[in-house]
Order: sequence, then C-alpha cells, then structure tokens
Amino acid sequence: MNATEVNTDKLVTDLKRIVTDSEELLHDSKDAAGAKAQEMRARLHDAMESAKRACQRLEAKAVEGAKAADRTIREHPYQSIGVAFGLGLLIGVLVTRK
Repeated sequence: MNATEVNTDKLVTDLKRIVTDSEELLHDSKDAAGAKAQEMRARLHDAMESAKRACQRLEAKAVEGAKAADRTIREHPYQSIGVAFGLGLLIGVLVTRK
C-alpha cells in the first residue's frame, strides 16, 4: 500500500467518523427547542449529507485508481518491473548518499 492509498484510507476513515459523530449529535439534539436549534440541526443534516457524498466519491476514486494501476501493471508487466527497479535504485542511491 503506497502513501497515497494510506492517506486516502485515513481520509475516508476520518470522514466516516465525522459523519457518525454528526449523526449522534443530531440525534442527541432532538430535544433542544427553539428556532436557532432547528436551524442548526438543518445545517448539520445538510453538512452530513454533503460529507457522505464526498466520502462516497472519494472511495469510488480510490477504487478506480487502484483498478487502473492494477490494469496497467497487468498489461505492461516488464515495464512495471523496470520502473519499480529504477525507482528502488534511485531511492537507494538517495538514501545512502551523505
């Protein structure tokens, strides 16, 4: 798993946690009365829906990116090995350099 996948997974996890926490807050605030509380609940609900959609889009993009990378590697295995070798060599040279 590369750094982009790790960051994407962390972002998706964080977004899901925010949505869950927001849903709990929305549920807990049902007893609050007043126009301001009503407005805040409506805004929170809209924000939650927006976050859910963003999370779904992000997950779909991450899956599509992984599929595209897999497809490219399967279509060009020798070039992929060459690129991986070259990057490994470059990183090795940079890490051991003083």
